[in-house]
Amino acid sequence: MKLRKNARFSTICIHAGQTPDPSTGAIITPIYQTSTYVQDALGVHKGYEYARTQNPTRSALEANLAAMEHGVAGFGFASGMAATGAVMTLLKSGDHVVVTDNTYGGTYRLFEQVLRKYQLDFTYADTSQLGEIERAIRPATKLLFLETPTNPVLRLTDLAGACTIAHGHGIPVVVDNTFASPYVQRPIDFGADLVIHSTTKFLNGHSDGVGGAVIAVRDDHVEWLRFIQNAAGAIIGPMDAWLVLRGTKTLPIRMERHNANAMALAEFLASHPKVKRVHYPGLPSHPQHDLARQQMLGFGGLVAFEMGSLERARTVLNSVQLMALAESLGGVETLISHPATMTHASVPPDRRLQIGVTDDMVRLSVGIEDVDDLKEDLEQALDRV
Repeated sequence: MKLRKNARFSTICIHAGQTPDPSTGAIITPIYQTSTYVQDALGVHKGYEYARTQNPTRSALEANLAAMEHGVAGFGFASGMAATGAVMTLLKSGDHVVVTDNTYGGTYRLFEQVLRKYQLDFTYADTSQLGEIERAIRPATKLLFLETPTNPVLRLTDLAGACTIAHGHGIPVVVDNTFASPYVQRPIDFGADLVIHSTTKFLNGHSDGVGGAVIAVRDDHVEWLRFIQNAAGAIIGPMDAWLVLRGTKTLPIRMERHNANAMALAEFLASHPKVKRVHYPGLPSHPQHDLARQQMLGFGGLVAFEMGSLERARTVLNSVQLMALAESLGGVETLISHPATMTHASVPPDRRLQIGVTDDMVRLSVGIEDVDDLKEDLEQALDRV
């Protein structure tokens, strides 16, 4: 099975990086659950020496994700945060980073509570406004770190515009593409240099594995990430790599349903009298709806809405029956969460308010269940408000 250079996305998801096992013909990449590899003679081996450095299951996943994102090489890590941490080792003490202000709470925690101790500096800007990116750049700026759509208010950044600004200053661009997935958008096509994923989310899609990935295009980034992956050792294990490979095979059809279900629930919530406001790029009321139509295929599986007070939000969160009250996102099942006390609990309250993460906000990771069942579950929960 040879993949043509112009293979389309769904075909890439199923076949890229994977060939039948040479010893058995198994069509699915095996789980190479081993810590080391026997060498034929001193200095003679089959390309594998030690499992932290190389693993065939991990290699298949890395090639698969690189092809999906139109990158040169991919690197699998133990979590999305480990992937982010690896990218930040491209920097040195005194370097400055411009970051999307409404970034994931775990990213904010890593930057503020860990990396500042190593004399890295961060400025958080509303990157949905290209002028804010330009104003935040300093002589010491060495990286533009974007998240689009953002978590959880689903604000968008114009990827092509942001990359043009950054590259004009000689600054590489990294995009956390977890919320969209490569099905919905591929940042490298817009000029990004590095793409990060929490593979735990849409790429895996089944809420049964934790992992992360970085996809790179520049040779210097590829060389360093290969080095740091081995040197620091925060690698994805073969079982988790295999689970993500299992997930990427169905990513396109899952994302079609995620997109459709999320759009239907966003429209339902927007028309409900007890809901104060809905955040979803697919709604014409979203301030960047036109941009979403230009740089995204569909509008993603995340919907956020405001209930007007914490108590009203609590009632909804505690009253759903089909939806699960849980952190994370991107699985086949619908999850409901409270960003202020869950995903963004590590962000100071005043900063949460500044970026729009209010106490009355509820976030849905919309699954692929029958959408009428999801609507009925929300309706009965809202009836209790």
